[in-house]
Amino acid sequence: MIIIPAIDLKNGCCVRLEQGLMEKDTVFNDDPGAQAAEWQRQGGEILHIVDLDGAFAGEPKNRSAIESIVKSVTIPTQLGGGIRDIATIEAYLSLGIGRVIIGTAAQRNPAFVKEACAKFPGKIVVGIDAKNGMVAVQGWAEVTGITATELARQFEGDGVSAIIYTDISRDGMMQGPNIEATKALAEAINIPVIASGGLSSLKDIENLIAIESSGVTGVITGKAIYSGAINLAEAIALTKKQR
Repeated sequence: MIIIPAIDLKNGCCVRLEQGLMEKDTVFNDDPGAQAAEWQRQGGEILHIVDLDGAFAGEPKNRSAIESIVKSVTIPTQLGGGIRDIATIEAYLSLGIGRVIIGTAAQRNPAFVKEACAKFPGKIVVGIDAKNGMVAVQGWAEVTGITATELARQFEGDGVSAIIYTDISRDGMMQGPNIEATKALAEAINIPVIASGGLSSLKDIENLIAIESSGVTGVITGKAIYSGAINLAEAIALTKKQR
């Protein structure tokens, strides 16, 4: 189990949202590069970046902030938000981003994921965000009629490195991740699953470690480490005991 600290970008600042609502944002740092360096200093092994403005607009919106993050760390990065075409993927990878996350476009055009995996092997992650089990897209503004498991199964064999599964109702709410839904998804597919949304305590991490054998390989945390509810270094130490 790997703990993955998150940096969500809005108007060039590090923020956290409640349940994916752009109007319910809290700014934690106006210097994304400095924040990225701090998560690395505390032991972060991978950094998760989301261009929130890009997710809603459908195109990249925080390039300068993303550049500052990449220049500030030596650990691998993964980035999502507004990635809809091959050119955008190429641009981010050339910038130094390690893996890109395809979200809305994965639901709307699964063939795009297959094409991206073929062109950039090992570099493509699919982000699946769900509300009451149903996939939500366009920055979570639109809930579709397909379940998270149905969507994930479409990518079996494509070469997707991981599925990031976010339960929107838990995101930013510090209520604990949806262990049952995350476990069920991981057991239904052969692609590694990274949990996201709701992490609030070391106990939550222990609960995720307990389902690691189901295929849950990591967890993303944002608000919990920004607020101090979880000490990142302590959380990483806890997972390393299990490795």
